[in-house]
Amino acid sequence: MRASGILCAAWLLFIPSATPQCSSAADRPLTEIEKIESLIQHFENLKEATFIRNGSDYNAKTAAKFLRGKWEKDKQIKTALEFIEKIATASSTSGKPYRIRFKDSRELNCAEYLKLELNRLERGKLR
Repeated sequence: MRASGILCAAWLLFIPSATPQCSSAADRPLTEIEKIESLIQHFENLKEATFIRNGSDYNAKTAAKFLRGKWEKDKQIKTALEFIEKIATASSTSGKPYRIRFKDSRELNCAEYLKLELNRLERGKLR
């Protein structure tokens, strides 16, 4: 093989390592599990919000732990929207909706709030 052939072969071996590999994790869409985890973590960090479940008030950290535990028990949840609708909407015992009370006394249904956050997350605004 002539020198130019050897250089060509060496160059072809070099090109794959010189080209960019797969895009980074930040550039790819989140998996549904990552979305659920992000929603729970976001909820957990709502320091000045109160989670209302069956008429009782809980801090955000306790509420996030409760939602995560409920999710871990339900193996049929496949998407973040299912998580919101089946886990984070209402009490499975009383049927009462979960609510969030903010520092300014404004209240929202938990499902409504998490759907807004899911929308932001899917648009890349919550990471």
